[in-house]
Amino acid sequence: MREIKRAALMFLTWFRVCQDMIAPLSHYFIYTAHNSYLTGNQLNSESSCVAIINALKNGVRVIELDIWPSSAGDDIKVYHGRTLTAKVPFIDCLKSIREYAFVGSEYPLVVTLEDHLTPELQLKLLRWMITQTLGDVLFTSLECLEEFPSPEALKGKILLSTKPPKEYLYSKDSYENEALCEDDKNDKKVTEDKNDLDTEDNGGESENIDNSEDKSCSLGVHKYKSLIAIHAKKHRGGFATSLTLDPSKVERLSLSEQQLEKGAEDHGTELVRFTQRNLLHIYPKGTRFNSSNYNPMIGWMHGAQMVAFNMQGMFRSNGGTDEGNKLFNPGEKLSVKTCLKGRVHMGNGWDSDVKASHFDSYSPPDLYLKVHIVGVPADAKIFETEPLDDSWTPVWDQEFSFPLAVPDLAILRLEASDHDTGEKDDFGGQNCLPVRELKSGIRTVPLYDREGKK
Repeated sequence: MREIKRAALMFLTWFRVCQDMIAPLSHYFIYTAHNSYLTGNQLNSESSCVAIINALKNGVRVIELDIWPSSAGDDIKVYHGRTLTAKVPFIDCLKSIREYAFVGSEYPLVVTLEDHLTPELQLKLLRWMITQTLGDVLFTSLECLEEFPSPEALKGKILLSTKPPKEYLYSKDSYENEALCEDDKNDKKVTEDKNDLDTEDNGGESENIDNSEDKSCSLGVHKYKSLIAIHAKKHRGGFATSLTLDPSKVERLSLSEQQLEKGAEDHGTELVRFTQRNLLHIYPKGTRFNSSNYNPMIGWMHGAQMVAFNMQGMFRSNGGTDEGNKLFNPGEKLSVKTCLKGRVHMGNGWDSDVKASHFDSYSPPDLYLKVHIVGVPADAKIFETEPLDDSWTPVWDQEFSFPLAVPDLAILRLEASDHDTGEKDDFGGQNCLPVRELKSGIRTVPLYDREGKK
């Protein structure tokens, strides 16, 4: 038992930083959550600060918030728009982020905003909430960044990422209409009351702003723009346009998983070149209402730093970030660089963690283990042990061997199941480990449920 505990402690060292963290932020894969505020599906689940806190405790380094005007137009809410998901105050989310931002990792936290606010709310209330809540931990820049700072230089900092305000001012009318449709089409006070925010903040006293409105608006845009460390842009037009490189600035481009798959076929080299300096964010397609995951490898293969989904084994090492070689062409034929060999010895602990009838009502389970390599297509392989009948502590003692062409992107996935003849096998636990962090010797590996909990 002492040796098992010692091996478990050695496993925990995989969570420590073991890589050089002084390159620009764009050189690293970043642990990214999708719809970080939701407790369940994307149609009718709760929006909650608890979900954000749990993500931060687990080491997530990119938090996504969808922000909308309240029905009265005098507050900002976080929820998944055009669905039945419950709403949570934006200010509460910010307070939770401020308190728990660096509990799971000391490296920078990126907060991406899907901003559906009117320009007035954005420049007045949103800017005030951000500066008052995040304070000196917020990374600000008066000018557009020509290169991202390193994770080491950004330790303990929160970076805001959204579209710069100028884009919203150009499309003011469309955003007012969107806000009206979202909360109450008949309540035109949304657009009327938002102009009174400054009056309310000054105790109800009115001000003559006719001669200074343009100057005040310009100043608000400048102040808010300085809070946005990572300027974001949407994929519009052709891929060639979206991937255009601007040597004077760096930015974040967002693509859906479908857009990525389609674009990677013809623009793989351009994608890799874009991610050498800029950030690429990949999000699930809209039909994944239950927040199911997609294959992240196509994104990682093309250098996408922010592949957003629920739980990522890629980041069980190096403190929530991972630097990888993004300079190879995913379309080229790859040669084998190394071979991962191992032996699955035994399983233990199910009888103490679950009820005796968890798998079968009248007998112990028939457990077996699947060993997967998840990575580039050339490396994807599966090994499966024989199921052992009626045993809580199966001893398989079987060897596996996987030749690997891109070990830096290879993940070892372990999945235990109870074999049932004529029925679907029962899930027994899983874990995902980056191959590049594996050490030789005897190791114990804890298993997690489908939500990443032990």
